[in-house]
Amino acid sequence: MKKILLLSSLIAFHCAAENSQALTVDRLVPNNFQLAFPNDRDIKPLQSDFELVNYVLMSNEEGERWAVLTLLNTAGGERVFKQEHLMAIFADGKRKAPAAIKLNFSGQELQTVTVSFGYSKFPILAVNTNQG
Repeated sequence: MKKILLLSSLIAFHCAAENSQALTVDRLVPNNFQLAFPNDRDIKPLQSDFELVNYVLMSNEEGERWAVLTLLNTAGGERVFKQEHLMAIFADGKRKAPAAIKLNFSGQELQTVTVSFGYSKFPILAVNTNQG
C-alpha cells in the first residue's frame, strides 16, 4: 500500500512540474498601448529592414518568457535577421534582446519564428524592431 501511495505522489509531482513548464499565451496587449519607461542608456534594437508584423507573448510559471513573431523583410534583397534586431520591454522597464537567433530572408519574405527572452519575474509588455 505504501508503494502505491508513493508512486501516486511521484506521478502527481511529475505532472505538476510538467504543467509549470508548459507555456501559455499571455494576455494580448493592444497595438495602441503606449509605454513611457525611462531609457537612460538609449537601449534599442539595431536598425534593420525588418517589420514586426505581429507577435504573441508566452510564459510559464517558472518565469520563462517567449514570443512568436511574424517578421517581414521589407527590402528587395536578401537580409539576415539576428537577435540584435529585436528588443522586448518588460514590466519593470528593462529592455532585452532574445537568445541567439539567425534567420535568412529573401526579399519581401514573411516568416514566423519563436524566440526565447530567458527568465524574468516580470512579464514582457512589448516587442519591437527598429525599422529604418
